[in-house]
Amino acid sequence: MPPRDPLSAITEAFTSLLFGRTETTRLPVRTSTGQAQAVYLPTAAPGLGDSGVIIGREVYSGKGYIYDPFQLYGQQLPAPHWLVLGESGNGKSALEKTYVLRQLRFRDRQIVVLDAQGEDGVGEWNLIAEELGITPIRLDPMAALDGNVRLNPLDPAITTTGQLALLRTIIEVALGRPLDERSGFALKVAHAYVNQTVADRQPILTDIVERLRHPLPEAADAMNVALDDVRAWGLDVALVLDRLVDGDLRGMFDGPTTVGIDLDAPLIVFDLSHIDRNSIAMPILMAIVGVWLEHTWIRPDRKKRIFLVEEAWHIINSPSVAQLFQRLLKFGRRLGLSFVAVVHHLSDVVDGAAAREAAAILKMASTRTIYAQKSDEARSTGQVLGLPRWAVEIIPTLTPGMAVWDVNGNVQVVKHLVTETERPLVFTDRAMTESSPVAVVEDRLAAEEDPFEAETEQRVMSFEKRQGVG
Repeated sequence: MPPRDPLSAITEAFTSLLFGRTETTRLPVRTSTGQAQAVYLPTAAPGLGDSGVIIGREVYSGKGYIYDPFQLYGQQLPAPHWLVLGESGNGKSALEKTYVLRQLRFRDRQIVVLDAQGEDGVGEWNLIAEELGITPIRLDPMAALDGNVRLNPLDPAITTTGQLALLRTIIEVALGRPLDERSGFALKVAHAYVNQTVADRQPILTDIVERLRHPLPEAADAMNVALDDVRAWGLDVALVLDRLVDGDLRGMFDGPTTVGIDLDAPLIVFDLSHIDRNSIAMPILMAIVGVWLEHTWIRPDRKKRIFLVEEAWHIINSPSVAQLFQRLLKFGRRLGLSFVAVVHHLSDVVDGAAAREAAAILKMASTRTIYAQKSDEARSTGQVLGLPRWAVEIIPTLTPGMAVWDVNGNVQVVKHLVTETERPLVFTDRAMTESSPVAVVEDRLAAEEDPFEAETEQRVMSFEKRQGVG
């Protein structure tokens, strides 16, 4: 062994005197990899970066969890669309609302919400809209009869091709089957005539119904058939559209689009809470609103837009509506649109009539958030989404507010955190908790149990300086 350097010896002696410790030499130890792994602390999966919206805390590492599809798109995300799954009462609604509130802090964000759930006679997004000084667009057949909100499927803002596609979708959803060629021809002829002849006002559905009932001889001559045949071909179509004109859905779509709908507001809420969620009206509404927004809201102005749809199985479970939204998703990706679909059970979608269309939409959702589900449902969800086994096993054990996040293969367990400022706006069970002092105390204790939650609001605010937030 070579002699030690005198300077090193002096330095070592001084260090020992000052800090009270000396270097020791340890003999090597032979062991197996199975035993040695206990020596090393577990390593958490890498996060998604520090740019975007704070969601909460990654459970295993304790790190803040930050997610933003616009920041991740093109690098870690092939598509900005997001699927949220889970049974009621586990925190889906609170996640959606805090996500929207935090996204709105960015100046270049604009959000549309289809609010399909009601509370106290209004949609559950009503509190947030009021807080932001926004009036929801409430689609209500009874109120529409008194001159309330209308959306016109024949609005000139929608292209002629888009109008015809929308009319076909409405009819196919109502009939529960594709439109046959003869009925499609009668509809096309009636639509073309109305667009050519109505010039002094917006064409409306009544015009289409009238022309289907009374086709012109020219239409029959063009196909070399009898006029009565053309009238018979359009009869089913006329009966379906008549429901929107003079049936249980009258008032919402059988007139010019209401003047004054502000499509430049940072948040636009369509309140569908007065529509029976289990009726055929809901998918028809979804189709009309979706196409109307495609042609009037999405614009190449470099804004980042979020389209959040609750009860989205009404879209994905209907082949005709699903095809329309597939086009919207593909088209919107080029113009900065993130589609957020909220669904209770994946089985509602993959086992439905639109299984093929549903699979295509699910494939475009590169982000999946799964809240607690029963074991059987969790296994089915894991198989369809390709989740790792450990994630499938943990889903049934998740407590409210915790979810498995799969961001293009980056799978982590995240606890969503709500700040005290957001808390009164995001919880949807006020009828159960509002007058209960016990519930109020429990809420406060839940906030105090997690010191990270107390810091979340300050962390959200700090993004103003770092991200250019307004």
